[in-house]
Amino acid sequence: MERLFQNSRFLVIIAILTTAISSLLVYIACVNIVFNVVKVTITALPDSAKGGKELIVELLKILDLLLIGITLQVITISLYRLFISPSTTKSSQFLAAFHIEDFHDLKITLVQVTSVILVILFLEHAVEFGGTVETLYLGISIAIVVAASTFAWRSMK
Repeated sequence: MERLFQNSRFLVIIAILTTAISSLLVYIACVNIVFNVVKVTITALPDSAKGGKELIVELLKILDLLLIGITLQVITISLYRLFISPSTTKSSQFLAAFHIEDFHDLKITLVQVTSVILVILFLEHAVEFGGTVETLYLGISIAIVVAASTFAWRSMK
């Protein structure tokens, strides 16, 4: 029975493959989006502040997608190092860069990245819609979530 449980860790390969493919798809989509944004921008340069803001919003959305892709890549490599190849976890330069030594550290890293993504989402909204009441409510909501998650990950250390 013990051997069955030890070998069941290889079921994590399903999650590893899923997140790896998802990360790759996000990167490919970002390259395609950047190519199209560059093509459109070169053919029709923004000639007003509104056009410039629209370009900035588009670029922020690309940044948001790239952060999600990087997060999926971090999850992929971390799950592999933590569950499939645990003997190399301590020597992994990738995990050391993110200070990931166990599953708990991976969760903390994900909370931090999620907070950054939420802030970028707020910036996108603020640039796109300006100083509306909805922007204020969104900002307050995101601030509460970021504050709560910051409190949570600091107390988890």
